[in-house]
Amino acid sequence: MRALNILWIVILCSLFSIPVAAQHQAKMQAVAKSYRFRVTFTDKKNNTYSLKRPEEFLSAQALERRRRYKIKVDHYDLPVSPNYLQVLRQEGLKIHNMSKWNNTVVVETTDTLKMAAIRMFPFVMATRLVWVGPDSIDIAPHVERHELVKDIVTDTLDNFYGYAQQQVEMLNTQKLHQAGFRGEGMTIAVLDGGFLNTDIIPGLRSAKILGTRNFVEPGKTVYDWQSHGTMVLSCIATNHPNFLVGTAPEASFYLIQSEDSETEQLVEEDNYAAALEYADSLGVDVVTASLGYYHFDYPEMNHTYDDLNGRVAVNTIAASLAASRGLLVLNSAGNEGNGRWKKINFPSDATDILTVGAVGADSINTNFSSLGYTADRRVKPDAMAMGRDCALFYPSGNVDTANGTSFSCPILAGAVTCLWQAHRDKTPLEIMKAVREAGNYYKHPNEVFGYGIPDMWKANQVLK
Repeated sequence: MRALNILWIVILCSLFSIPVAAQHQAKMQAVAKSYRFRVTFTDKKNNTYSLKRPEEFLSAQALERRRRYKIKVDHYDLPVSPNYLQVLRQEGLKIHNMSKWNNTVVVETTDTLKMAAIRMFPFVMATRLVWVGPDSIDIAPHVERHELVKDIVTDTLDNFYGYAQQQVEMLNTQKLHQAGFRGEGMTIAVLDGGFLNTDIIPGLRSAKILGTRNFVEPGKTVYDWQSHGTMVLSCIATNHPNFLVGTAPEASFYLIQSEDSETEQLVEEDNYAAALEYADSLGVDVVTASLGYYHFDYPEMNHTYDDLNGRVAVNTIAASLAASRGLLVLNSAGNEGNGRWKKINFPSDATDILTVGAVGADSINTNFSSLGYTADRRVKPDAMAMGRDCALFYPSGNVDTANGTSFSCPILAGAVTCLWQAHRDKTPLEIMKAVREAGNYYKHPNEVFGYGIPDMWKANQVLK
């Protein structure tokens, strides 16, 4: 579920539906019913890849990161067996995505009876339904996204960070910036649901975008729909002194879409895992994801509280493994604090990541910020940052405010990136430990604040 406040969802839907509804009548087109199943393999045998030739499946940047932190390439890094994939293709199944860390593949078919035969293969451990396709699709007239970018207003404020002053300075990030650590040479992957107009908004033209990928609809651009990722990115990457400056304005970015804004189904956890592994293969340093799941369109896919143990959801398992690959992951805690679920979502229960909750400018927790602990009684969230009235860019190109752990997470992610830039010899686990120790609740962590709001300059001193 997108970690975004309900009010903005209503505004967002209104923003994009009114022009279409006023001018056109949407049409429905019937489609063949499709289903996606997660297939879990028993092993990685009959593999054409070898751990002796890691350059065939990991980039030079990823291998350099492993060398820097003395991380061995192991069986988790080995891709899913291509021979097993070929057998599934020969059965008429379409490969949607896969996860080498979970040793799983998501396949699509219109014939569910085939899955009974698939379960009998000796290399298949289990199968599970993760997505049910629609009976029909909307054929809506094209809305020119460039038309949304208009009437842009820019101000010149006295403060260097402009409208972002409070969210940057709450973490004492400005001291890292003043010391010369603004994210240069660091790479951040943003996992989200779409980056509408990121490529054309004047305020984000200075962002260093290295590449994009869409795991929801492979091959399609990430810039045409869903603005949540645009807003998230702007909290980190914006670099307009005296107007809006993010927490890591000189970092480089990959924009990766794993969230399907049209539905809520278990396959999105598979998308997340695949996206995270893709970021790892690129040699990315930090991943920020304002995504989390627990309740789906089909009740049989739902999670339970007992699942919050770091070992059940495939996206949680992937997130837990990331640090051992040299990748530092931050994930929003979720916005269920005043809802029925109340707890953190998946993969916020992962081990070895920073789960980020939200406070207001007054440093008091917001009522929507999801609560800990995990089912196995680990402290969550790990840290807090400003998540109410956060200044950011909307797809119109204008600055406004929004609420959610969706924004406290990237705000902290940018700050953590600058911290790691200052201490490149430190491992992800050492960086996360320093962030927790710099929290104002470090000595008395709880299920609301976790270890509290970290002072990033203090974390810097701890690492020294």
